[in-house]
Amino acid sequence: MRGFCPVYGKEMYRIFASPIFYVVAFIFLALAGYFFYSAVAYYSLLSFQAGRNPFLGQQLNLGEMVLEPFFGSIGIVLLLMVPLITMRLFAEEKKTGTVELLLTYPISDRGAVLGKFTAALSVVALILTGTLPAMVVLSAFTTPPWATIFSGYLGLVLMSSAFVSLGVLASSLTQNQIVAAAITFGALLLLWIIGWAQTLAGQEVGSVFVYLSLLSHFESFTKGVLDSRDILYYGLFVTIFLFATLRVLESRHWRA
Repeated sequence: MRGFCPVYGKEMYRIFASPIFYVVAFIFLALAGYFFYSAVAYYSLLSFQAGRNPFLGQQLNLGEMVLEPFFGSIGIVLLLMVPLITMRLFAEEKKTGTVELLLTYPISDRGAVLGKFTAALSVVALILTGTLPAMVVLSAFTTPPWATIFSGYLGLVLMSSAFVSLGVLASSLTQNQIVAAAITFGALLLLWIIGWAQTLAGQEVGSVFVYLSLLSHFESFTKGVLDSRDILYYGLFVTIFLFATLRVLESRHWRA
């Protein structure tokens, strides 16, 4: 993977030098804070009512009522925000003509793709760490299920890697950043909701739709369940889309 480190460093500098990162990070953390506050406030209200209703107290579950909706909401926000981070990766360089210069350096196509992918994923992971203080606050008032928290964040990172890999491919297909973001968002949204068609497509086709759904593989992580099939799904997802990106870059040799 010749050139991975230079490309990674260059992309990290470009991302942090762009106002897009700070706008995306601010909006993401503001929404995450709102969703966390809403979930905790609702749980606190029910806890107060449970003091006068023992039956209701038996139904309270911190994981199901706070952590699960919190991680699910963050996943939806990432669905909206990741395309804004990945849209520039190749599209901007193709528009300015610097992509040809980049690929003529002693840098392999694989190094360039993995460098850009890892840089974008690192930025998303950094933004996700901004939500960790919420878990610290939660632990100050109760004993949260740390296994569920670990599983939820692992699921967010794996799903983010899938989002970024698709975004890298979309950015390599066009010179227009807005088009790249639209392609990424549209494809991710389709893969997010495709499982909803299960009841309409029949049992066999419906099971395929459920397996292809990004949401169905993420939900188990929010519940604290680590399933090797879900981890394998995200690994295959990333591999397929990064492989497709490599083929797109190599197509310049065919046109030449």
